[in-house]
Amino acid sequence: MIGAIKSEFRKFFSTRMWWGMAIAILLVSALFALAFGFLFTMDQSGVPPEAQMDSDPTNVANSVYTAGLSVAYLLTLTVGVMHIGSEYRHKTITSTFLATPRRFRVMGAKVISLLAIGAMYGVVSLIGSVGVGAVILASRGAEVFPSAEVGRTLVLSLLVLGLWALIGLGAGILIPNQVAALLISVAVAWIVEPLIGFGLQLFDWGGQVAQFLPSSATQAIVSGVDTSGMGMEQLSWWAGALVLMAYAALLAGIGTWITARKDIS
Repeated sequence: MIGAIKSEFRKFFSTRMWWGMAIAILLVSALFALAFGFLFTMDQSGVPPEAQMDSDPTNVANSVYTAGLSVAYLLTLTVGVMHIGSEYRHKTITSTFLATPRRFRVMGAKVISLLAIGAMYGVVSLIGSVGVGAVILASRGAEVFPSAEVGRTLVLSLLVLGLWALIGLGAGILIPNQVAALLISVAVAWIVEPLIGFGLQLFDWGGQVAQFLPSSATQAIVSGVDTSGMGMEQLSWWAGALVLMAYAALLAGIGTWITARKDIS
């Protein structure tokens, strides 16, 4: 298994995609932290109470430091799709299984490596968001690390990006064409699913269902903003983590089972 994991890391880090994604995640996280840092610390005098931004120090810090994850998890989703999709596209999956005939071992190595790669990108994201966000908060008189809950949120953000990479792995197997898999998975995660969640909020029962969608679960894990006052249901952070883990396990598990039984010749 160790040899298979090393092979997966070697495949990934021998391409230019890994540092291209790293630069994109770093910049996105820094820019979002910059924007949200100014947004949450602006003067709200004269603004009606119902329209004011959350001013709780912990919620502000969490929101600023994790603002870029809304784009970062789409990028790790893309990494997961391409991690398996490129093998099918370039026909290297055959040589991979010839080198390691036990397919479940290969897929287990892919799962472990993607979790680690997602966590690595999480560290890159935090370097950008915390580096910029902390400077903005400190310069505007806000608390940089007001509570231990902020540290917990930062650690959980590493898990979030790893789980989205596994969701991408499953999508890349279920949709054999790499280009189609990328377009469909990103479109569903970025556009279709949020629209479904918004539509569900229009019904009395919809909020209870919408909170179990992947993006809603992600928001529950890392967001410090209390949405109950806006009429939106949100899971607790641990429940959101369990829901997102379930999605990742389901898609990666189905993908592993299909790959283990599929004729790839």
